[in-house]
Amino acid sequence: MGSLASERTVVGWAARDATGHLSPYTYTVRKTGPEDVVVKVLYCGICHTDIHQAKNHLGASKYPMVPGHEVVGEVVEVGPEVSKHRVGDVVGVGVIVGCCRECRPCKANVEQYCNKRIWSYNDVYTDGQPTQGGFASTMVVDQKFVVPIPAGLAPEQAAPLLCAGVTVYSPLKHFGLTAPGLRGGILGLGGVGHMGVKVAKAMGHHVTVISSSSRKRAEAMAAAADSLDYIIDTVPVHHPLEPYLALLRLDGKHVLLGVVGEPLSFVAPMVMLGRKAVTGSFIGSVDETAELLRFCVDKGLTSQIEVVKMGYVNEALERLERNDVRYRFVVDVVGSNIEEAAGAPAN
Repeated sequence: MGSLASERTVVGWAARDATGHLSPYTYTVRKTGPEDVVVKVLYCGICHTDIHQAKNHLGASKYPMVPGHEVVGEVVEVGPEVSKHRVGDVVGVGVIVGCCRECRPCKANVEQYCNKRIWSYNDVYTDGQPTQGGFASTMVVDQKFVVPIPAGLAPEQAAPLLCAGVTVYSPLKHFGLTAPGLRGGILGLGGVGHMGVKVAKAMGHHVTVISSSSRKRAEAMAAAADSLDYIIDTVPVHHPLEPYLALLRLDGKHVLLGVVGEPLSFVAPMVMLGRKAVTGSFIGSVDETAELLRFCVDKGLTSQIEVVKMGYVNEALERLERNDVRYRFVVDVVGSNIEEAAGAPAN
């Protein structure tokens, strides 16, 4: 199981303030507990939420902050009670690293809805120490929140599935939108949206990509009115809902996935006259993540990525903020040799 180390020194790239600029940061992670898995980070995807958190868009950021919640790595140590993973396994860690395990969502294995969930970064763990994410050399994570990466799935390709992929898979499954032949719309073709297209097509759906650009909207609306069974809305900024609700047929569902900090609105008849629903969904459970990974292997699905080194991460965040990526950045953490590059400890 590997030797059980005491607190270990880790190098990550952290934001120090709301500028969101990341630079090397040295810190310690906890001693390996009985059910802990020590993960050497190989790759980590870059999510739009990393921008929100690093720049304090949601008003709750704590610094220094090491972002990153689409983590793929190699197990280098396990606690004595770990039964799910072994040293040498390639595994993934997503958005959540803790929960109460007692509430209704936890008992239903949808721990992402636990009110006491612990985020993989910008949060406080049960030992009182801040959590730090995957833009780092190492993470220590409870085995419950670690998923195996199946053979046949490249680690860099798996990284975006741990947030972007499961974020679209979970609502399709939960709302019964998996049958072949359904007609779906994907609003916003970014990191999450492009996975929505891939997953929905693999389920046998007819997929329409809906532009959020006003220049293209009128033509798209006229062609697709009253035609869709669902819309997966991935847009992470304020946008009108009424033009898109008009695209839904009877009993259609508009599923909100983008983190928008302003109220969204629509007039009631837009949903009443078609028995339509506006709902939301938040990432996916550990079980759903493992299920999605197997689904992707079975269907031959991959994410469309641009792999960058850690030294490019600030440029990548800037490009992501202006939608200049097709369709997900993934940081080659292990190939960046961040511990050697950091040199002397930087705090």
